[in-house]
Amino acid sequence: MPAGGGAAPAAPVRRASARELRFYAFCRAIAVGVSRLYFPGRVVGAQHIPASGAFILAPIHRSYVDWLIVARVTKRRLRYIVKAEVWKVKAVGRLLEMLGAFPVQRGAADREAFNRALQVLEAGEPLVLFPEGGRGLGPVVGDLREGAAYLALRAGAPIVPVGVAGAEQAMRKGSIFPRPRRIALVVGEPILPGPGAQDGGKRPGRVARSATHALSERLREELQAVFDVADGRPQARVSPPPLGSRPGEAMPAGNVAERDEVPTEITGDPGAGGAAPGAAPGAEGVNGGGRSDT
Repeated sequence: MPAGGGAAPAAPVRRASARELRFYAFCRAIAVGVSRLYFPGRVVGAQHIPASGAFILAPIHRSYVDWLIVARVTKRRLRYIVKAEVWKVKAVGRLLEMLGAFPVQRGAADREAFNRALQVLEAGEPLVLFPEGGRGLGPVVGDLREGAAYLALRAGAPIVPVGVAGAEQAMRKGSIFPRPRRIALVVGEPILPGPGAQDGGKRPGRVARSATHALSERLREELQAVFDVADGRPQARVSPPPLGSRPGEAMPAGNVAERDEVPTEITGDPGAGGAAPGAAPGAEGVNGGGRSDT
């Protein structure tokens, strides 16, 4: 490690060994079991979680406990971004890796965070992103950061929206300890990046800014829908049609000047968010872009 510490390891994000997967399953069982006792409630729509392959899990973010609650939706190992400073203690860093975390240096160029998140998706693993960029308040989903949409388009990975109701009341902003509260989770159908998002083979891997914005807006709509269902509010649907399938709607391809527009911030502050199941304090999760205060 360079002098001063805190640098992210140079090694690429790697897939878990069978031993690491067993350890994750053990820790997840404990963490989820405890959370169910403290925050009882069922998961609706868990069948929408892909059984294999990469996807982006995009939950509503209203509380510190979201990362723990969201772990209920799948037994697959979920991947999170964690600030690289945690890796100063090698044993702690190794433990967090086994629990699904991978490091990004705080304050580093966002391209590094993007590249490491893309490695996770290209390895066929699920990645957790809080697309609101930080803890929100109230029942309305506002504008999203575009990191989740951009990564989905680059990796060709579906985005799975998750509505979480009750978490805000369980641990509001400024709270030190959570309160027992019934929780409801609703998992929406995967949002598939539609055709035409990339450059037709002329510039492989390039994504139009307009395509990123369109997918992000679709994600916002679907997050609002599943959030409304979870919270018992009237809603129209929770199953999104493929992007570009609505009458008169086409997946925007943008123009050459728009290509490969990386959102200004993919992950925000990698030291701010949820943590991997069973992880120690300081193992914070990834946001969908923008600085988080969680």
